[in-house]
Formats: sequence, C-alpha cells, structure tokens
Amino acid sequence: MPFGYVSPEQQMRDKADYARKGIARGRSVVVLQYEHGILFVAPNPSRALHKISEIYDKIGFAAVGRYNEFEALRLGGIRYADINGYNYARDDVTARGLANLYAQNLGQIFTESMKPFEVEIVVAEVGDSSDEDHIYRLTFDGSVFDETGLVAMGGQAEAVAARLKERYREGLSLAEALEAALFALTEPGGERPPADQLEVAVLDRNRSHRRFLRLNGPRLERLLTESVEPPAAPAPAPEQDAPPTAPEGDIDTGSDA
Repeated sequence: MPFGYVSPEQQMRDKADYARKGIARGRSVVVLQYEHGILFVAPNPSRALHKISEIYDKIGFAAVGRYNEFEALRLGGIRYADINGYNYARDDVTARGLANLYAQNLGQIFTESMKPFEVEIVVAEVGDSSDEDHIYRLTFDGSVFDETGLVAMGGQAEAVAARLKERYREGLSLAEALEAALFALTEPGGERPPADQLEVAVLDRNRSHRRFLRLNGPRLERLLTESVEPPAAPAPAPEQDAPPTAPEGDIDTGSDA
C-alpha cells in the first residue's frame, strides 16, 4: 500500500477550504450597532433552532455553519459565564473573556482534529454607551477580529457586508438599522423574507439587568412597518408660460426696408 505524505501546510489549507465551503453554504447573519445597542438579524424559518442567543446579562451570541457545532460552543460559553459570574462577580463576565475561550477551543479543534468546526461566530457585549460596545468575530481556526459598527458572516458574506455598508451609519434608530440589515440580506431583485422567517434580537442598553431581547410576532411586524420613508421625489417644475408673441406688425426682421 503506497504511503502518501501531506505536508502540515497543505493539511491546514485543506481544512480551511473545507470549513469555508461549509460555512458559505448557509445563510448570512448580520450584527450591527444602533443608537441604543446592538442588533442581530438572521433569515431563519425555524422557531426551534436559533442562530442568535443570549449568553449572559449583556452578552449575545450569533453563529453560522453547522448547528450542532455552534450549539456546543454556545452551551460551553453559558457554562463558563455562569461559573465565573457565580464565583466572582457578574461584571467579571465579558465578551472578551468569552472570545478568548472560544478562540482556544476553535484553534485546538482546527489543529488537532481531522475535521475542523464549520462555524463562524460573533460574541457581542453592549455597554453603557456605544463607545463601550464590543463585537468580536471568531472564525473556524480560532482567529479573533475586534469589529466596529457591523459584521456580516456566512453565505455570501462579502456581498452582504458591501450592501450593509451602503446603508449603515452611526446612530441609526432600531427601525433604520433593521431596514439596513434587510437590505443587505436581500439579493438585488430578490424578495425580503417575511417576519415569520426572520430571527431578530437586540442587546438594548436601556434595559435593566438582562439586556437581551428577542423581537418577534406583532412587535417585529410593527418594527418592519416603521422602515425609513424613501426620499420624496422632487416636484415637477411649474410649466413656464411661452414668451409673448409680438404682434405681426411689430416683428423686427432685421432688414433696412
């Protein structure tokens, strides 16, 4: 039986390609800041299998990829948060600490396992002001990215991020932020998903204690109707009266007759 040698560099490249292809098969998720916190939006027809969840008081979680794999990460994060919050103080549980935990787990799985996790996740923490918000994106190999303003992951993430940047600005209202997210998640010429096929949640800094809140049912329906009004088309210019016509006898022909 011939022995085939594969270099470690090639193994890492093959694993990375495998994970990227798996993640790209799913639907995108977007996370963005708005005036009162952080908004999570994902097309998701399932009411039982969530892509967006609460981790702790001020911390939310969003993921794309294989459900069983990112669900295991989510549960591990909840256990970590509960133990540290109980042993120390609730304020000691931070998105940064969770991001470090996930980075170690994902990095170890990527290097030591035959099959990497086909996941990409966001851990977000809302602060008392927008300057104190934190959004961390983690990839399948344990890389951590400290994002500002917005994140798009999964599916056609680059195209979604480009559309999201067209509509995003600091200080968006919740309705405006949702409108921007739906614009980004909808392919040009495509139909937007209805409310019952959307998973939407916020980390609202104005809520006390637990900041995570799911938006669904009538509440989401009302929010969708508050989308930004398109700019009014400019009014047509009033028709100008034709210049008065001089009487026939007064026309200057320019001749010396």
